[in-house]
Amino acid sequence: MRAVIRRAEPGDAAALVRLAEAVGSEEGGWLIADGGWRSVPEERRYLKAIRRHTYAAVLVAEQDGRIVGRLSVSRDSHPASEHVADVGLMVADGFRRQGIGRGLMEGAEAWARGVGVRKIELHVFPHNEAALALYDRIGYRRVGTRGGHFRRSDGYVDAILMEKNL
Repeated sequence: MRAVIRRAEPGDAAALVRLAEAVGSEEGGWLIADGGWRSVPEERRYLKAIRRHTYAAVLVAEQDGRIVGRLSVSRDSHPASEHVADVGLMVADGFRRQGIGRGLMEGAEAWARGVGVRKIELHVFPHNEAALALYDRIGYRRVGTRGGHFRRSDGYVDAILMEKNL
């Protein structure tokens, strides 16, 4: 069965926290935050807050009643660059390379066009070859490497900056 891509609801908070904790605890170090994720009440409040605004959205991929992917997209808050949005993507282990990431990215691009965003940017760890390949395939271009861009508990890590004009 193919995953359904939809806007996250406050009731998804517990499943989204579990997803983030699972992906964040994987040996590959796929997430920026390698400490604790938001609590379920914090996640629920966040999801309620962004539903009222056009500055951000959270999309989920749901398959067989289980949330297996999450994408956060938020536009820049400065008036001179509010046409630019940033995305963060995670897909549960066992559900990768099945089109879920692509579906979430397509959903983000549709949301972005609908609110006047003209460019999406994202950061990828250099060791995340599968994500780099996905973004290359769907039209994102690499524009540089940001050395020591993210701080993690084990030190600083580089990030590859990618972008796509919509």
